[in-house]
Formats: sequence, C-alpha cells, structure tokens
Amino acid sequence: MKVLLVSPEAPDGFWGLKHALKFISKQSIVPPLGLVTVAAMLPKDWELKLVDMAVTKLTQQDVEWADYVFISAMYIHKQSVDKIIATCKKLNRTIVAGGPLFTAVPEDYDHIDHLVLNEAELTLPPFLEDLAKGNAGHIYRSSQWADIHQTPLPLWELCDLRAYAMMNLQYSRGCPFDCDFCDVTTLYGRQSRIKTKEQVLAELTRLYELKWRGDVFFVDDNLIGNKHHLKAEILPGVIDWMKKHSHPFSFNTQASINLADDDELMQLMVQAGFNCVFVGIETPNEESLKECRKLQNTKRDLLESVKIIQSSGMEVQGGFILGFDHDNETIFDNVIEFIQKSGIVTAMVGLLNAPKKTKLYNRLKQENRLLNYISGSNTDYTMNFVPKMEYKVLLGGYARVMQTIYSDSNYYKRIRVFLKNYKPAKTNYSILKYSDVKAFIKSLWYIGIKGTNRRYFWQLVFLTLHRPRYLNMVVTYSIFGIHFRAIFTKRPC
Repeated sequence: MKVLLVSPEAPDGFWGLKHALKFISKQSIVPPLGLVTVAAMLPKDWELKLVDMAVTKLTQQDVEWADYVFISAMYIHKQSVDKIIATCKKLNRTIVAGGPLFTAVPEDYDHIDHLVLNEAELTLPPFLEDLAKGNAGHIYRSSQWADIHQTPLPLWELCDLRAYAMMNLQYSRGCPFDCDFCDVTTLYGRQSRIKTKEQVLAELTRLYELKWRGDVFFVDDNLIGNKHHLKAEILPGVIDWMKKHSHPFSFNTQASINLADDDELMQLMVQAGFNCVFVGIETPNEESLKECRKLQNTKRDLLESVKIIQSSGMEVQGGFILGFDHDNETIFDNVIEFIQKSGIVTAMVGLLNAPKKTKLYNRLKQENRLLNYISGSNTDYTMNFVPKMEYKVLLGGYARVMQTIYSDSNYYKRIRVFLKNYKPAKTNYSILKYSDVKAFIKSLWYIGIKGTNRRYFWQLVFLTLHRPRYLNMVVTYSIFGIHFRAIFTKRPC
C-alpha cells in the first residue's frame, strides 16, 4: 500500500514568518506534527511519503504514485484543501481526511471518501481494521477522549528537517479553562491529558538522534494545564536529559497568564531550557474578559504578570483580540498602550472570530449574527459574525493598531522595553547555529545598510555591545519586524 500524506498550504500570515524565514534559508516554521504522528500509527509494511506544501509543491506525479491520499488540515488550510481534493478526484485517488477542519465541518466534505475525525488514536484503528477487510466506511468519529499514553513517536524522518526553523512535540492535550471563543476544549476537552515523562524524553531523544539542534516548540495549547505533573515529573526529567546531552535544544510553548503566579514553575521551565512562552492576553478591557469567560485574566494586573514572566528569563509573546461586544472606540488606544508598555515584541492582534461548535458560535447563532465565511486566520481583516461596533470603525481601528505597533519607531522601542524587563537566567544556554550566522550577515546588509529602519537597528546593536548575549535576540526581532510590516502593510484598511 502506497500512502501519500499531504499537509496543505496556508496563506501568508502572522505565524508563517515567510518573510523572516528567507534570512535563515528555511521554508517553514515547523513540520506537520499531526500527520507525522498519524504516519506512525499506520501499518509498518505500508510505503509512506509526506508532502508538506509549506515546503514543496504537490505534483500530479505525487498523487499518481499513491493508492491513498491522507490529508490533515485546519480552517486556515481550506482553500488549499479544496485544490488538493480536486486534484485527487481528477486522478481518481482515494482520500482519507482528518484534523480540526474536517472534524468541525464534516458536512462540507461529504464528497470525500473517508473522514477519520476527532483524535486519531480512537478513530484511525477501526478505519484501518475495516480497510483491511475491504469494507471501510465513510465516517469515523468518537465522543471519547484518547489516552495519549498510547500515542506513538512521530515519524519526523519523513520530513526534510533542514527545511524547518524548529521542531515540535506535544506533551498534553486539553485546557482547564473555558474561553468562549476557543475551540481547544471542543476538540480536546477541559481536562489536561498528559504524556509520561518517558514519552517526552523519548521524543527528545529521537530528535537528537536525527541530529536536530536548536529550537523545539511544545505545541500544547496550555502547557501548564497540569502543573503538578509538569513540576514533579516532566521538567525535572527534561532538566536532567538536557544536562546529559549538553543542552542541544531550547524550548518555547504556550501557557495561560497564571504562569506568573508560580515562581517555582517558571524557574523549572527556565532551567529546562524554555526561553519563550505565548500567552493569550486578549484584551486590557476587564468587561470583555468577563464576556468571553477569560476569567483567569481578570482581577489581576496583566502588565505586571507579563513583566514577572519576562524577568524570570522567558520572552512573552502575546495574543490580543479586538471585536468583543464590550469594546468601544477607546479599545484601540488601550491595546496599543498595553503592548508598548509590556514590551511584548511579538504581539498577535486579531479580530474576533467564532469557530464552529464553540460557546461563542452558539451564542451568536441564537442572536442571528453569524456570517457564513470563516477564514481560519484572525489577522486577515475578516470576521464571521456581525460585531456590535460598526464594522468599518472596527476595521479601521484594527488597521491603525497594527500599523502603529509595527511602525519602525514603536517596534524598536518595544524591543528596548523588553530587554529592560528581561533577565536571562545563567542556565539559559545559547545555541549558535550556522543559520544564525547567515541571518546575522544578511541582516547587516538588508537591515543595517539597505533598510529604511537602519538607524533603529544599529542603535540596538550598539546597545548589546556590553550585553552580547542579547545580540542574537536583537537580530531575530529585527528580522521578524520585516515580516510583520510586510503582511500588515499590504492588508486593506
């Protein structure tokens, strides 16, 4: 059996970092972890081939080679998915599809041969069993949650690791919180299901054996959903593993703001090699936080919480949302002020959208405010519902926020604020790679000499002369800035 695993292409967007990746000669941020994990669940005698369309084009020859084409996708991949399906249908190839997109709207893909929905640990085995018998059904789903103790090691070797800026792995699924706009709990539940220490260390070891060195992204939607196990088992295990292997990796992840309340946890994360965490701030408007049930962010000084995490030795990347019912026209200046004061260099500000089956979706449906289209991106100036604020005002305010925070002066000013707040621990190990040297040389030319913002760049470079460990960060942020300005200056206002 020949199986082609296809990861669709996503539009150029915030996290794609397309314009920054050119500096390090990479094609994509991370490999398609879901697909390479599914690949490890398939029969060992099957012949497997992966096409990640973020890295390489899908050709007619690829599809003709395969007996079955497996597709895994999210909302943002929809346009690419439609093209893949059309190609497979034209060439009369059988399609097996799964992932968040198909799980959310299976009714839109009734024309696909086999839909293997929800978590593959539960639905893939019965599909494979039926397939072996010659009577595979159209749709497989489950209302249960998978035991991820049974999840196998991903087959990263199907990927060309040289094409990626970082590797990725998953420790847990689910989140204990209940934000109404988030589909994480719909897809994975509110209980944080966790892998064992042995599983996590085995995945790190496999990446090490594949000669990966550098950044590794823990893709968990909330790494700290089970603090006790993280502190008692995982982080001590990772700390010990990293020491034994001479600290080959640095880690980043996603976590809720209550990370700032646990000094022990932050210290352990930094010791383990975590140097960056993405936090959903969402909004400085307390009423909007209550509206969306982001209660863990209420009754606290969000600015101070960010600074606490930064001072522990981790960069904070932040997510912000505009378009809540409680937002008025003051929200735009308030978000700008918060971002600038916080020193959150990488600030993802998006318009509110309501993924299907979320609490927000259900409420808006009852209020007859839903629109048909959802792009899967919250930074492309689209919404799938009618906001309370006049749409043109909201759109114009959003454009102003993005153009303001990613202007040369404000962006570089924010880097300065971050470097002032940031206190790297002595246990933070810097992994210098050939790609870093290449990026530095390119940045000197394209930003330091040809760039219109070269004055700001050189000011920061000279600032690091007495703090050389910050130089790599300054170069990285300067390169990121090129990407952010490129995607937001071309958006409609």
